[in-house]
Amino acid sequence: MAKIDQVIEQIKVILTRDTRGLTIQELSEKTKVSRITAAMALMKLDGAGLIDVRVIGNCKLHYLKSNYPPTENKDFLGIPEM
Repeated sequence: MAKIDQVIEQIKVILTRDTRGLTIQELSEKTKVSRITAAMALMKLDGAGLIDVRVIGNCKLHYLKSNYPPTENKDFLGIPEM
């Protein structure tokens, strides 16, 4: 298994356990890889449709699709009804 595949698996486990969303910096620290490697793994996960990214200011929080904050209550998220 290539190193990037190992990092992808580690990130999937970490995001399963931590449902609040994590930044690239936090994921790189938890997986003990560079931010570049963590970003590459996240790009692959995003391309596969396995994660969601939520931008808050200049921060990007990464979630597994199954752990993404609920969108049923759009008022809570500050999203206007269309």
